[in-house]
Amino acid sequence: QVQLVESGGGLVQPGGSLRLSCAASSEFILDWYAITWFRQAPGEEREGVGCISKSPGTTEYIDSVKGRFTISRDSVRNTVYLQMDNLKPEDAGVYYCATDLLDYCSGYDVNTMDVWGQGTLVTVSS
Repeated sequence: QVQLVESGGGLVQPGGSLRLSCAASSEFILDWYAITWFRQAPGEEREGVGCISKSPGTTEYIDSVKGRFTISRDSVRNTVYLQMDNLKPEDAGVYYCATDLLDYCSGYDVNTMDVWGQGTLVTVSS
């Protein structure tokens, strides 16, 4: 069974940085698929943050994180990263990686995603 595992969440002050990781079991090659990052704040709906297409990967982001968040791949480690800089309190929430098993970024509809990780919590507070 395909599994995605997020890590790297934690508590950070406003203006700080975190790097989240999305790793997969070795039999699931992340390079072949578009990987999307979502987040969910308490009481809010899950929203897409950004996506990276099949390797080598083009990226796209929602407007509120453009210039602050960067998605990248490490093919050797079979991992996708979400680098988050200049974090704001409104960036807080549980972050998930997911894939709809397509090789291009197809949008942020949670209902089309086939595989999800368990999430990692990001708290932005002074």
